[in-house]
Amino acid sequence: MLPLIPKALALLSLSSRAITRLSLISHSLKLTPSRTMSTQRVFQLKLDPLTGDSEWVVIEENEDVAESSQEPLLATTSYLDMLNDSQRNRAYRLAIDKTVTKPCHVLDIGAGTGLLSMMAARAMGLGDSTAITNTQGMVTACESYLPMVKLMKKVLHVNGMGRNIKVINKRSDELKVGVDIVSRADILVSEILDSELLGEGLIPTLQHAHEMLLVENPHTVPYRATTYGQLVESTFFWKLHDLYNNEAKALDGIHLVPTGLDTSLHVKSKQYAMHCDALTKEIKLMSEPFKIFEFDFWKRPDSHGETQLEIKATNDGRVHAVVSWWILQLDREGTIFYSTAPRWISLPIHKSTGDWCDHWKQCVWFIPGKGMSICKGEDVVLHAFHTETSISYKLKSQVSITEESWCELTAADFHLTLPPERIAIYGDGEWRFSMLTAIRNALQQGEQPLCLIADDSVFSAISVAHLSKTARVLTLFPGLGDQGARYLEIVADANGFSIDRVEVLQKKKACLTMDDTQQKVDLLIGEPYYYGNDGMLPWQNLRFWKERTMLDPVLSRDVLIMPCKGILKACAMSLPELWNSRCSLNKIEGFNHTVVNTTLGACGDLLAPKEGPCLPFFIWQCGEIKRLSEVFTVMEFDFSKPISPCQGIVQVEFTEAGICHGFALWIDWVMDSENSIVISTGPDHRYWKQGLKLLAKPVAIGIKESGRTDVCFSTIVEAAFNPCNGELNIQHTFS
Repeated sequence: MLPLIPKALALLSLSSRAITRLSLISHSLKLTPSRTMSTQRVFQLKLDPLTGDSEWVVIEENEDVAESSQEPLLATTSYLDMLNDSQRNRAYRLAIDKTVTKPCHVLDIGAGTGLLSMMAARAMGLGDSTAITNTQGMVTACESYLPMVKLMKKVLHVNGMGRNIKVINKRSDELKVGVDIVSRADILVSEILDSELLGEGLIPTLQHAHEMLLVENPHTVPYRATTYGQLVESTFFWKLHDLYNNEAKALDGIHLVPTGLDTSLHVKSKQYAMHCDALTKEIKLMSEPFKIFEFDFWKRPDSHGETQLEIKATNDGRVHAVVSWWILQLDREGTIFYSTAPRWISLPIHKSTGDWCDHWKQCVWFIPGKGMSICKGEDVVLHAFHTETSISYKLKSQVSITEESWCELTAADFHLTLPPERIAIYGDGEWRFSMLTAIRNALQQGEQPLCLIADDSVFSAISVAHLSKTARVLTLFPGLGDQGARYLEIVADANGFSIDRVEVLQKKKACLTMDDTQQKVDLLIGEPYYYGNDGMLPWQNLRFWKERTMLDPVLSRDVLIMPCKGILKACAMSLPELWNSRCSLNKIEGFNHTVVNTTLGACGDLLAPKEGPCLPFFIWQCGEIKRLSEVFTVMEFDFSKPISPCQGIVQVEFTEAGICHGFALWIDWVMDSENSIVISTGPDHRYWKQGLKLLAKPVAIGIKESGRTDVCFSTIVEAAFNPCNGELNIQHTFS
């Protein structure tokens, strides 16, 4: 989930999963119309990726959803992926047809495009030719996200469903019987589930609905959800959270988590959504699957719960994580199911192999430290807890005696939490060696250099102060701020430097003067890494270039800039499962959804010059993948000069036959002027997201030696970078 959007928005019927990649929005504020306001307004905070600055964008109720202020926001959500999930759609349709058997009042919370509302209306025989009466039934669609409300109304109109589906642009907990809805609803249909199940506010939403909006003993679709888990061993999972033990192997003198301060820099204790199928060959199963919690939709749920399970180990090894998933029972009788289980779980209700989707994944809970060593046949105790919005675990062996043996994070005075991938990067020996070598070489250029850390890299700040006893270090920490300053104070002694030589500046880059720096900056450093930008596209880290330009007045004439340039790399890819999850919609269970394609950024039947957006993905988690070309360079960004427009064009010969669905793009950061130290963020390095430019239509690819004439052998890729907004325009021509 996007860190900029708080989970509290789940209760607003705003799908946090559906807003998976609204990287330009941090939150929205709805204003109720006053006497002087004729329309409703929503204010959304838009972030400039190149400066970190934000501004409020006003969305009017009567503004067309396809206008520029809204369309890019919806095009980067996962609504499209969700609507392309045919197994989900079919399961809901079957359950609604089975449940809505007579005229009644149906309430749809978090209605999205109105698909479930239309299913319910059709089940009652309602349409635009039918007048709204209590005897014939009605559907109330509750959706708090205004751009989606306007899109929903378009969908309802083209399907002739507008008159008997009442659309309310409010949070579900704002609805009042007798004001917004004429009566309590007999049936609740909803899809307010994330990969963890509870993260979109399922429990508080159901609690309020049962208390205020539903009749006693209502029917619900879904009927019940059950969470399951499995103990696993995986070195990859271990590296995502155990910085202390991975750093110890580096032996480079840098201590991001010194002894006794093991949790000063760590990941948050939570479940992380992940495509575990991509790691099947790297996961060792340490137990059989086990049932954890059961949540009934048809009755008011409890806010908190806990259970203790005894699990028998099925292998010798070390438990690094709990992998979890859930199964929906959509009907009361228990004949219609949907599962998010990984593919190694053999279930008759599980989706077929071809149904990859990104809106629901499995979840991973890391066992702290090196994990727990267990032997085959040994009993393990798992203590599971749930709150209103999350599930957590504690694990211990039956042979343990004291409560202190529970595998959980210990208390400490200060914690700086970072994403798992950032923890893994900081613990990666090869990456650390490259960064330290580049910093050490740069420091040799001056005796008492003034070094400025432009980004949120605590590794860079500590490394400079550790390697040079005379360097003065200024850090901007635009995202970490005071938290980063406090962290440096804590680890300074363990890294052999005085905190007096390190200062975290509070001013913005554009405001820095010689009064702040006291002298010209000799060394400007970035990885680059910006806290909170983990869901953004690779080239949005060119914020470093923008900030280097803004800092120009305080940089010395012969300043060393690290990295000295960025290289935009790309590779042609076959990505059938990802493409199918983002392809244009026609009819979904009989309902026309073609009106949403352009707004939601679909691949396929878009009117020229419309194209789908570039989206950030971990390529290795995108289902079936295949490279069809060698890696090629598109353009370079020279950081020795102020930020400027850049263009690139390259002809690419394909090296593998197949179906091309798009291009993966990333940036390689050249850390030194000799081009000897390059840090790549490409698909071979699983801790960075790449940008994906999907084709409107897949293209058949061949190689020249095949002699075929019905395929493409090469492509011309053109790209242009706009320094005003940080956008990268990519064009391609196949031949």
